[in-house]
Amino acid sequence: MVRPERRTVRDVRKGNQSMLLRTLYFHGPASRNELTRLTGLSAATVSSMTGDLLAENVVVEAGHVESDGGRPRVILRVNPVYGYAIGVDVADTHVRVELFDLEMNEKAKVEYALRPARHDIELVVRHILAGIDVVLADGGVSAGQVLGVGVGVPGIVERGGDVLVHAKTFGWDGVPLGAMMRAGTTFPVFIDNGAKTMGQAELWFGAGRGAGDAVIVLIGSGVGATVVTDGTTFRGVSSSAGELGHTKIVVNGRICRCGGRGCLEAYVGAEAILDRAGIPTRTADWQAELAGLLETGSPVLAETATYLGVGLSNLINLINPERIVIGGWAGLLLGRHLLAEIRAASADNSLAQPYAATSIVLGRLGPDAVALGAATLVLEKFLSAHPAAQASAVQ
Repeated sequence: MVRPERRTVRDVRKGNQSMLLRTLYFHGPASRNELTRLTGLSAATVSSMTGDLLAENVVVEAGHVESDGGRPRVILRVNPVYGYAIGVDVADTHVRVELFDLEMNEKAKVEYALRPARHDIELVVRHILAGIDVVLADGGVSAGQVLGVGVGVPGIVERGGDVLVHAKTFGWDGVPLGAMMRAGTTFPVFIDNGAKTMGQAELWFGAGRGAGDAVIVLIGSGVGATVVTDGTTFRGVSSSAGELGHTKIVVNGRICRCGGRGCLEAYVGAEAILDRAGIPTRTADWQAELAGLLETGSPVLAETATYLGVGLSNLINLINPERIVIGGWAGLLLGRHLLAEIRAASADNSLAQPYAATSIVLGRLGPDAVALGAATLVLEKFLSAHPAAQASAVQ
């Protein structure tokens, strides 16, 4: 029998401080009285903890409000410039590096192009490290103000002794991205699948906000998803849950980039759509080509809406989500032109009751949501532990 872990007074205080900070971040600005009501902590505990956070400049005063018969109440907020987070999106065609303050306002951005056929890991890491230097210089932020770097990558992110990335479409098989980043920077680094980082961003700040059970779908050249149950991302036993693009929709169908046949990605991923329309993809600007195709009325578009609707119906029947959010640069393009058709195809292939309980909507955070989501990995650490005590290891 495993004995329950004993919690010290320090553990309890740390947990209370984390709850207070998260509450203030997501529900603030707020007064101490409001924080007492929202957290369930005692007024004395809230007063003591906010005093400490104010002294460390983690929290700042944001004005006053009148109270009933007493002195005006001080309104508090998390200090947006206490520190900064860097978010990185590693995609088929680019490495994008962005700098954010703690309110997730973009302060600087740089992008490096990648050839779809070349994803050399050393080149990708060089772009990330160079991009960090660029955004800090452009944003006027010193290294000491950076709380960490979040990186969103394709494929499966394996955690153990170190972070390894398995991205078959990139030719990455157990790439030690964690160790490579640690060798190139002293900042804390947090690595996750790009669909999951985008999903967290939409869940916290975008179209997924307020949904306890949701699926956020990323469609670019590939297809991935974040599955959220009871407000928590479901990862599965090996952190590979959400590989929606590699669910099968056609038996012995088109060859997918993963090497399998009939995968959803082989029909609704951007590269696959262009290929099915007869548009060369080797040297094309995929985003421009897809945008142009969507203006043509090509029969490939109706087929794509049907395939995607079928893929979403599988989610509806299997998971019964409250909300499905379609994001990613290709997903947003498809949704702006074909959302009605996608919903209709999903309805035609779903059980009536679960479909009626699900809304299918577009993401609100735009094509940069993966980088924003990667930065939320840093923000999550900031909110869950005392800022000064953040771990320096790659996670």
